[in-house]
Amino acid sequence: MKPTTKLRILIPKGRIFENIGALFAEAGLPLKLADRTYRPVIGEGEGGGQFEAKIMKPQNVGTLLEIGAHDCGFTGIDWITESGADVVEVLDLGLDKVQIVAACPLSLDDRALTAKKITAATEYVNLADRWLSTKGYDYRVLRTYGATEVFPPDDADIIIDNTATGQTLKDNGLRVIDTLLESSTRFVASREAMADAARRKQIETLAMLFRAVLEGRDKVMLEMNVSTEAFAALVEGLPAMRSPTISPLYKDSGYAVKIAVKKSEAPALIPRLKALGATDIVEYELRKVIP
Repeated sequence: MKPTTKLRILIPKGRIFENIGALFAEAGLPLKLADRTYRPVIGEGEGGGQFEAKIMKPQNVGTLLEIGAHDCGFTGIDWITESGADVVEVLDLGLDKVQIVAACPLSLDDRALTAKKITAATEYVNLADRWLSTKGYDYRVLRTYGATEVFPPDDADIIIDNTATGQTLKDNGLRVIDTLLESSTRFVASREAMADAARRKQIETLAMLFRAVLEGRDKVMLEMNVSTEAFAALVEGLPAMRSPTISPLYKDSGYAVKIAVKKSEAPALIPRLKALGATDIVEYELRKVIP
């Protein structure tokens, strides 16, 4: 049965957008956004009529879902924690991984930070306030609007910011004091939408497709032939998601074996399979893996 209403989806702008767009495309639902617009089209043909999407800053996604303005969306768990939004986490996509850290100039040691009232610059005002209070600092919080790392040492003593590698902090002469949170992009939904059977089904179907894409990215398929004599030893040496797919070859000359393995395992596994008697080994990528 076709859904009676379109699923209202929030797509984050900025660094997350590209990865989410690729995820939709690999799920078979290409995301198209015309220049100077904020309402992308998701999917083509009949599938495209199921969704109504809007581009918003990731900072706003959680709150807009909580108040019921939209059904589901994507944002970092850092912004959900910062806003305190009451939403349902449907799936951790594992994308755009960052750490939320406290950092200060190399010239300031821990004793200097506790000897005076410090200024902490951050976009994460609530996270910063909780951390600073817990640590017992005498402090004021200065809200920033990007480029937080340039505030010290002139305009702030500490920053609370996100970092993927820490290189930008090092380039600006900063050292990490503490890690407040590890974050990645999450697929989240409003409680109202998850309480509605039709919308919940749509959201869970999307989650299934995203999970299948992410599983497919992480795995490759290996196909090979093996003689009857070498078959038992080869099968014993196979890793597999569940069990390998095995088919007899023409004139009972051996077997065709097919397994899905992690990409990272393939370079070491292929020579081992060759040594166990596998021939005609073929490796190819998977688009989706649905357990």
